[in-house]
Amino acid sequence: MTSPTPQPPRPDPENNADRMRSVARYSGIGAQMLATIGLSTWAGYWLDGHFQNKTPWFTLSLMLLGLFAALYNVIRSVSKDS
Repeated sequence: MTSPTPQPPRPDPENNADRMRSVARYSGIGAQMLATIGLSTWAGYWLDGHFQNKTPWFTLSLMLLGLFAALYNVIRSVSKDS
C-alpha cells in the first residue's frame, strides 16, 4: 500500500491581500522618495543655471534637503505602522 502524499498548505487569501497591500504601500513610499529627491535636484540644477553659478551649490544643497525630507517621510510612515 502506498501512503498518501502530503498536500501543500493552501494559500490564505486574506494573508495574500495583506501582503499585496504592504507591497503597494512600500512601493508608493519608494516612488515618493524618488520624486522628492529628483524634483529637488532638478530645482537646484535649474537655479544654478538661472544664476549662472560656476559651482553647483543650489543643486547640492537642494539635493541634500530633498534627501533628508524623503528620509523623514519614510521614517514617519514606517513608525506610524508600529
